[in-house]
Amino acid sequence: MRYKLSHLKELEAEAIYVFREVYAQFDKPAILFSGGKDSTVLIHLAKKAFYPAKIPFPLIHIDTGHNFPETIEFRDQIVDDLDIELIVGSVQKSIDEGRVREETGIYASRNVLQSTTLLDTIEEHGFDAAIGGGRRDEEKSRAKERFFSHRDEFGQWNPRNQRPELWTLFNGRKKQGEHFRIFPISNWTELDIWNYIAAEKIELPSLYFAHHRKVLWRNNSWIPDSKFLTLRNGESLINKKIRFRTLGDITITGGIESDAHTVEEVIQEISAITTTERGHRADDKRGETAMEDRKRDGYF
Repeated sequence: MRYKLSHLKELEAEAIYVFREVYAQFDKPAILFSGGKDSTVLIHLAKKAFYPAKIPFPLIHIDTGHNFPETIEFRDQIVDDLDIELIVGSVQKSIDEGRVREETGIYASRNVLQSTTLLDTIEEHGFDAAIGGGRRDEEKSRAKERFFSHRDEFGQWNPRNQRPELWTLFNGRKKQGEHFRIFPISNWTELDIWNYIAAEKIELPSLYFAHHRKVLWRNNSWIPDSKFLTLRNGESLINKKIRFRTLGDITITGGIESDAHTVEEVIQEISAITTTERGHRADDKRGETAMEDRKRDGYF
């Protein structure tokens, strides 16, 4: 008798299969962990993939120094709960060592600088696979990714140099110095993620739910107040009830007005939204190819 899996169970089984293929094909993988909803779902899937054993990979967090405090608190709680190794790559250290140059001005961000820190961290620890929470529905350059996304010896991504993945056969062969980025939840949508969070009762940072915060309206988004925010003449902060659909550097992550306090309310809200979740990320508004340009240079 054949059993038909539900849509979410099919996605879960696919992701678990990818995790196990990574374990089989690579010598030293790691999981990229930001503390956001996608990387948190990744951790949950990794637990299922290797249960009852512990997750066999360390976590990598690239710390820009411009994080939401809630994100760091959530990250540390996850690490304690799982008793898993955490490796932190510091963008501030990269700046101090002259590896990258700090941006200046109203729209300054450390987001682009993360690529160098990530590549240095991968090289320092000898990782040959970095598992991330990228999804094809997020952005047009994400849609070009494979489950096993090849990076050359300089850590760069070439969308024309990716391997075919027919019948879920993954080719992890690499030359010395090359590595792969792995995306187990490539086929998931934002709504899939939230429905899975609801079904599995996965905890998330409070930032994903409506709360009052001091914000500034800039670039068609509500940018949160922080010590890194520089106001222009005529700009002022106001108190708004907002939530965040995606988390990144506090300087570039825009919120939306919302009354969604629970996972179920978030699901109802995004079912009616017509904009993409990255539509409120200032780093993606620097140009039409902003994400692809960063990915070519080693970004997540």
